[in-house]
Amino acid sequence: MSDIAAATTAGTNLALDSAIAETRQRFTRANPASAARHEGAKKALPGGNTRAVLYYDPFPLTVTGGESNRLTDLDGHTYVDFVSEYTAGLYGHRNDKIAAAIKAVADSGWVLGAPNAYEAKLGAAIVDRFPAIERVRFCNSGTEANLMALSTARAVTGRKSIMVFDGGYHGGILTFAHGGSPLNAPFPFITAQYNDIAGTKALIRQHGADLAAVILEGMMGGGGCIEAKPDFLTMLRAETQKVGALLILDEVMTSRLSYRGYHGKVGLKPDLISLGKYIGGGCSFGAFGGRADILDRFDPAAPNAFGHGGTFNNNIFSMAAGFTGFTEVLTESALGQMNALGDHLRATMNEQLQRRNVAGTVTGVGSLMNLHFVDREIASPHDVEAADHRFLQLWQLEMLLRGQYVTPRGMIALSLPFTRADIDAFTTIFDDFLLDYRSILPQRH
Repeated sequence: MSDIAAATTAGTNLALDSAIAETRQRFTRANPASAARHEGAKKALPGGNTRAVLYYDPFPLTVTGGESNRLTDLDGHTYVDFVSEYTAGLYGHRNDKIAAAIKAVADSGWVLGAPNAYEAKLGAAIVDRFPAIERVRFCNSGTEANLMALSTARAVTGRKSIMVFDGGYHGGILTFAHGGSPLNAPFPFITAQYNDIAGTKALIRQHGADLAAVILEGMMGGGGCIEAKPDFLTMLRAETQKVGALLILDEVMTSRLSYRGYHGKVGLKPDLISLGKYIGGGCSFGAFGGRADILDRFDPAAPNAFGHGGTFNNNIFSMAAGFTGFTEVLTESALGQMNALGDHLRATMNEQLQRRNVAGTVTGVGSLMNLHFVDREIASPHDVEAADHRFLQLWQLEMLLRGQYVTPRGMIALSLPFTRADIDAFTTIFDDFLLDYRSILPQRH
């Protein structure tokens, strides 16, 4: 690097650090009640937190309520919610039909310890809608659903190893960014690179004799909203069948990208699928389903059946809220409209980044997307590892100060109540941010 380039870089870093410090000061002054609640929470919760993804510097806002796609915080500010509970808030923060279903079952009693009137109807609705799900079982989270799918694959195949992808996320103990979490479930994992056709094919063939399953999202959510290339998915389906491994598609997030799920959208038929988040209608939910011959191993009346317990697998709140939302609110038309709004938002933000000459791109599909301040094609999380995350820190706090609730990692998720007016307002504010910080943000080469 030349002396001039080094001096320019140093000056930019100093300006960026100063801008972040000044923005944090304004954020702290604007949110004294949230700051105080956060400090008080540290007495019982490590770092004042019990869900890592909700933390950001200098402290996370404390939200006191929500209506439609709006949130209100402890200091009385209102935000347009572009987080949508990391995709679980598909229906918005209050829906009359779902609320009525929850109130009805609350009035009729809960923790009943028996099958209820909703679980079979929700199961039938899921099987009817998602082409690759012939049978389904419920649990309580996407993490649990993926654990059950992986354990099922190992039990069915008699093999041990699981192939995952660098940067993938399948739950709190199935986290594969930056070499994986020390808290991960103790399966023998083989790590491949997302969208690397040749390298992944070679690994499948190398480990095929002991490979129980390959698990992935059709579009990485936590990994940065990066979509799988069609020929990559085709290769995975063909190669797993050749070696007798199961293909597991994690649709905890992506099932919202099409009425028939992501696998229905792209015409893929995996062996197992995991679900979660929004399908519980705002209540805790997870599910794993797929081929009938695999799932029927869980039939309690069958000899040598797999046992699958869980006190709250069929809890009445998730079953009633889930069935009502899934069948009465999540129409094909409503889902299509929301995903079309997402496509428009992503295209507009990319156009603004291009016009302002900012080195950035917004990846994703439909209603899910992620802002990255990098100037290159993004095919896997490896392509964004070198990005300077300070730009996203600045962006997040500035958008919060401007009434737009966004994530610290740049992810955006829409919900059904969003309108074109919400999108237009957001892109105007985003463009103002790009202009305000044009001397600091990275430039295209």
